[in-house]
Amino acid sequence: MLSIVSTPIGNLGDITKRAIETLSKVDAIICEDTRVAGKLCTQLEIPKKEFISMHSYTSDQKIEIVLRRLKKGENMAVTSDAGTPGISDPGFKLISRARERGIEIEVIPGPSAFLAALSISGLPANQFLYLGFLPVKKGRKRLIKSFAEEKHTIVFYESVHRIEKTLIELSEALSEQPDRKIVIARELTKLHEEVIETTVEGLPTVAKEITNKGEFVVVIEAV
Repeated sequence: MLSIVSTPIGNLGDITKRAIETLSKVDAIICEDTRVAGKLCTQLEIPKKEFISMHSYTSDQKIEIVLRRLKKGENMAVTSDAGTPGISDPGFKLISRARERGIEIEVIPGPSAFLAALSISGLPANQFLYLGFLPVKKGRKRLIKSFAEEKHTIVFYESVHRIEKTLIELSEALSEQPDRKIVIARELTKLHEEVIETTVEGLPTVAKEITNKGEFVVVIEAV
């Protein structure tokens, strides 16, 4: 059995009872960073576990070893550093291949930063376009330009290193829609949680004043 276990995006109190029970009983925990997973298990008083690191550079050979263990009947949990596995993290590759092999899979739902940002933004979320992280180079300019015609709420992640640049690029690409609403969420559920509501016209000012710390989710109003 492979269990997809969601973990808190900040506040430890957001962990579910079912998630704790699952992590406590599995034979091994597959995670992005063994240090992060180890700290979480210590905080939750989960018995010592085997941790298997799996990230975007993990070899197919290592994934195959995990799949063989699952096929033999071992129980494993896959987690991300924060949030729901498979959402903008490398867990999807393992999950996809496990499904192809007919391995039993269960999901223990929980926190997700982009859903939390959508919820708190006040923008329509019955239909939305989720983009993960924007491309760093190839296709980036064309994608941002296409936002000017997008008829659904747009949501994406941005790193601390590119948030200022991205907000400036948005202000330029959407300059003919100055009143269009933008919501920027930072460090959701954490001590320094911040939600900034602005417009396209106000983006240059926000870009200069924004605190370049933490993780960001940007939500853009539909046309």
